[in-house]
Amino acid sequence: MKEVLKKNDERMQRRIDHLVDEYKTIRAGRANPAVLEKVNVDYYGTPTPINQLAAVSVTEARTLTIQPWDASILRKIEKAIQMSDVGINPQNDGKIIRLIFPPLTEDKRKEIAKDIAHIAEDSKVQIRNVRRDTIEKLKKMKKDGDLTEDDLKEGEKKVQKSTDKFIKEVDAVAEKKKKEIMEI
Repeated sequence: MKEVLKKNDERMQRRIDHLVDEYKTIRAGRANPAVLEKVNVDYYGTPTPINQLAAVSVTEARTLTIQPWDASILRKIEKAIQMSDVGINPQNDGKIIRLIFPPLTEDKRKEIAKDIAHIAEDSKVQIRNVRRDTIEKLKKMKKDGDLTEDDLKEGEKKVQKSTDKFIKEVDAVAEKKKKEIMEI
């Protein structure tokens, strides 16, 4: 039973880690290299992340610079950014690309806050699905004679306690991201 509970916590923690990664890619009105993590460039026939082709740095609060190690790839990086859902038009000066993040309007902030809440709710559903799967495993173990009725009840309590903990963590992560978005 300990192994099943351990796997339960690991799967729930992976969901939290994924949520944090997903929130990193949400644009908050300030320059953040993480917004480019999902953007791939066709580099000699292979989709390659920008951070493997160039130095990406924050030069000012709202400006991100991309300096490729291979100057011949500059146009491909620019085109990949334009085709992505980053929502910022890159400025190419022939040596580096600049992404200037415009300040977010109040409406855009509210829209992003709704997206944050939606992503958090999806994470909670996935955590609850992990709980359901784990409880089903415990019930199967009891049916197979590996657990007693008391062990099953104890296991269900531990799974529920773990689920509550991770759902609170989802709420905390979402609230932190909402605050970051709503501050001017």
